[in-house]
Amino acid sequence: MVAVAAAWGMVGLAGCGETTDSGAGDVTLTVVATNYGDSVHKNSEGFWDRVVLAFGTDNPGIDVDVKVYDPDEIDEKVAELVEKGDAPDIVQSDGYSEYAAKGLLYSAEDILSIPVQASFIPSLAEAGEMDREEYGLPFTASTRLMYYNKDLFARAGLKPPKSWAELLVAARVLKAQGVKYPIALPLGPEEAEAETLMWLLAGEGGYTDSTNSYDLASAANVRTLTWLKENLVGEGLTGPVAPGELNRSDAVKAFLDGDAAMVNGPLSLIRQIDDSSESVPYGSIPLPSRTGQETPTMGTADWVVAFKNDDHRKAIGQFLNFLYGDKYVTEQANEYELLPVTTPVADQMRADKDQRSQWSGLDTLQNLQLYPVAETNWSEVAAAIRKQIGKAVAPNGNPKTVLESIAQATQ
Repeated sequence: MVAVAAAWGMVGLAGCGETTDSGAGDVTLTVVATNYGDSVHKNSEGFWDRVVLAFGTDNPGIDVDVKVYDPDEIDEKVAELVEKGDAPDIVQSDGYSEYAAKGLLYSAEDILSIPVQASFIPSLAEAGEMDREEYGLPFTASTRLMYYNKDLFARAGLKPPKSWAELLVAARVLKAQGVKYPIALPLGPEEAEAETLMWLLAGEGGYTDSTNSYDLASAANVRTLTWLKENLVGEGLTGPVAPGELNRSDAVKAFLDGDAAMVNGPLSLIRQIDDSSESVPYGSIPLPSRTGQETPTMGTADWVVAFKNDDHRKAIGQFLNFLYGDKYVTEQANEYELLPVTTPVADQMRADKDQRSQWSGLDTLQNLQLYPVAETNWSEVAAAIRKQIGKAVAPNGNPKTVLESIAQATQ
């Protein structure tokens, strides 16, 4: 837990042009945040300590009390507080739609200055909207890329594939050379919704249609899963473990051990590679598309939301405008191998040669496709995908039937 004093400043808030003032008296803001640390890197308390300490340097008058929870417990903690009528002022987690749908949240326009609102990466800002109002303020972003083992590719005389046809040829060559997992395909229950969306987008489909309505059993999605079943899985190119039984963590371990030549993963895989005892020589590219043409890249984001509390609205805005300054957007991205959520910081990082490991991810920012988190039943749909999608590419699987079954969770 961190608690630091801070104060009112003269920062203009949203479109109404209001300002805060010192006459409002002392306020205590409560913040509940997600921990991004792991066994190697320190947890997120340090980040929040630095933010609230800096905020308090010039501003005595707002106490900021931050509590940090692990990802698997934060939702339950917030739900308990909301149920008791004691919602935090600010929550930083992986969703917003449930509380936005109940009318419990401030919109971005209510609490942020116009420059801060305008600074968000457009694809992220749009993903935080419900009914054309932005309630989810992007806090972290990541993209999923395809990582490939440069040594295994060089030994096989291969270049990174640009289309599914080239990927198939590469996987065949790698298998012929004895590679255990030419391409890992983790469709197991751990995080199958991410792997699935990557392939659907590369096949010109996705979880939603052009109107952002669910369209899981679309012709494009059926075609994509059929291709995976008949080619990569059917030819034994995805390794000894059936995709429906292979979890992402196991696929990543196979890549780190040198047993997998290709694997899809988040940017945090870079940190895992750097921390491993035998560093894998790797390259990363967006997952090749069916045709070789550019398609949206699968991304993920976490959000900041502000619960309605009129006595604290100005203080909430003051603190969040500070939080979204370039310094802390950059710091959060760098510390945990994440992407920045604002355009100015993304531009700075793309121009910095020291950030070269992030360039592939940064190049995808303007064309990210996130989970349909504005849908209040997304968690149920994701659970159905994790449970069933592996069956679609099994030897006796029927992609269309499986997708139609999953689609029932959207109703």
